[in-house]
Formats: sequence, structure tokens, C-alpha cells
Amino acid sequence: MRTYMIRHGKPSATWGDQDDDPGLDETGLAQARGAAAILLALPADARPTAVVSSPLRRCRETAQPFAEAIGAELIVDPRVGEIPTPKAVAHADRGAWLREAFAGRWDEIRGDLDYDAWRRAVAAAVASYPGAAVFSHFVAINAAVTVAAGGDLVMGFRPDHCSIQVFEPADGRLILVAKGREASTQVL
Repeated sequence: MRTYMIRHGKPSATWGDQDDDPGLDETGLAQARGAAAILLALPADARPTAVVSSPLRRCRETAQPFAEAIGAELIVDPRVGEIPTPKAVAHADRGAWLREAFAGRWDEIRGDLDYDAWRRAVAAAVASYPGAAVFSHFVAINAAVTVAAGGDLVMGFRPDHCSIQVFEPADGRLILVAKGREASTQVL
């Protein structure tokens, strides 16, 4: 069974705004319904039967239309959540820290966490859900894609809002079948 990893829809606020956990704006809600329609249009034997989400509101709201359509309970899994910010990086400086990280490799990310191990853990989490739709974030999707493709750059590509990546889990690892639509705008 294939696993589909979907980036959340357009949030109502960007990083650094007042809301640390924004939901979706009207465009994001429409994108979530569109992603659900794409997943529902898959042949019955290829359609996800489970729905997994990052704990953050924008992912849960993106997952909800598909979960409701198939009558599935939403599984919230922090392992597919947003990349952790180092303790030494102030909330207001997260954007700059991410831009720095995007320019390098996973083993070069500055912080108090082994980010190369974090990306492998994200990929292992996604691989643990064969036949699921996993709703996640820009960086976590890059983590899964770079593990599956064997790369080490933090930003392997720019998944657009509600972009759908397709993986085949095999023996606890991921095989990348297809990347989804790429964004034409900056993330930060």
C-alpha cells in the first residue's frame, strides 16, 4: 500500500505572527477540500484508509475533509510534526534559523538536536503508516523525501500547500514514487 504525504493548506498566519498555531484561511480550507477530492478520486485499492496528522492545527484542519469523507478517525502523531527549533533560538528568530538550515545539509543544521536523526525519524514514522494519508509540513516532507531519495540537502524541493507526495513503504523504509506540486513562492 502506498503512503501519501500531504503538506497542509495555506495557514491564516505566517511564522512569527501572533498566532503560534494558526488554522487555515479560506484558501487553505479550499485547498484541503481539493486534496481530499484528489485522494477520493484514487482507485479504491490505492485510496488511503487511515489519516495521520501533525499535532498542529493547520495540518489537522487540512486532514479533516478527507478523514470525514472516508469515516476515519484522525491519528495525531507528533513524529510528523514541525521541525523543532533549538532552545537557543528565540521565537522571533526561527525564520532566520530556518533560512540558514535550508541552505545546507541535514548534518550541518545548527542546534541542540541531531537533525539528521530527526529526518530519519520522520521518514520512519511515515513508513510506519502504509496505506495512509499523512498530513505534515514543508520541512518534514523534505525530510522524508531526502531520506527516500538518498539526498542530504535540507531543501530537496519546495512542496506547495496541499502538495501530495507518494511513497511506497518497504521493510521500514520509504521509496519515493512521486513528488507533488512545487511552490512558486517563498516559504519564509
